[in-house]
Amino acid sequence: MTVTVYLPLLLAVVLAWSAPRIAKRGGPGPAARGLSAIAVIAAASSTWSLTMLALTALDDLPPLAALDEHPSMELPEPVPGPVALVAGLALLLGGVRLLIDLRRRLVTHRQLRAAGTAEHGLVVADWSAPLAVAVPGRRGREGHLLVTTGMVRLLDADERRVVFAHEQAHLAHRHHRLVAATAAAAALNPLLVPVRETVAYLVERWADEDAAAVVDDRDLTAQAVARAALATVGAGPGAALGINGGAALHRVRALTEPAPAPRRRRLIGPALLGVGYLTTVTAATVEFVALARAWL
Repeated sequence: MTVTVYLPLLLAVVLAWSAPRIAKRGGPGPAARGLSAIAVIAAASSTWSLTMLALTALDDLPPLAALDEHPSMELPEPVPGPVALVAGLALLLGGVRLLIDLRRRLVTHRQLRAAGTAEHGLVVADWSAPLAVAVPGRRGREGHLLVTTGMVRLLDADERRVVFAHEQAHLAHRHHRLVAATAAAAALNPLLVPVRETVAYLVERWADEDAAAVVDDRDLTAQAVARAALATVGAGPGAALGINGGAALHRVRALTEPAPAPRRRRLIGPALLGVGYLTTVTAATVEFVALARAWL
């Protein structure tokens, strides 16, 4: 097989390199959606490439292996055996990582929902640890906000308005789906971990901007984000979902600047990468089908 089958793996490196640069341009909403979509395409493409590489190991199994000794048969040489073996192992490890990530998210959602019954879309848990997180709904039900007494004591009334607006934005835009989709992509293809981290940061920025618009005060929002994010970064169930804390300094700095204007043309790069993935995967698939026909 030619280099075409390897290109989706190489393009993942390009996407990982460009993701932080895309995050700095324009509004966080379009960037988060665009990167999440291209990450899913990248993971599916690289998984299919690994599958095609792993399947070439079938030519070493009977009855195809017996044909290699037949003088009248000249079967095309696919890829070296070690490459096919590594591809198979990469597929197996990716599946294991995906299952671990899914289980972790399900357990975290279950723990958050068990914290209490929501009243008017809000649960106040009597926990000393400061935490505020959006809890997604289950089976079409509305989600709710979970805030601990530790967080309530940490913030004043105006800052609590910011935090509630921030978490409500997570629910309104279904940020957990974007984060979960990108995390699944990174589980299948570890080269996409920088994209996962970038999307997690962008949804926080997106919620920050929504909160600033609701309270109509960017300085107050920056103050509340700094206090809440620094108190919760890297801890609690929210961190397990990837939509909590995270890069607080960059978020606060962004809030001290004017609100970013949407620039959809800045997503031309991800769009071109998407086209590149689809093109290379199609070419590799055509080549693999031709190879399979020669085997059979």
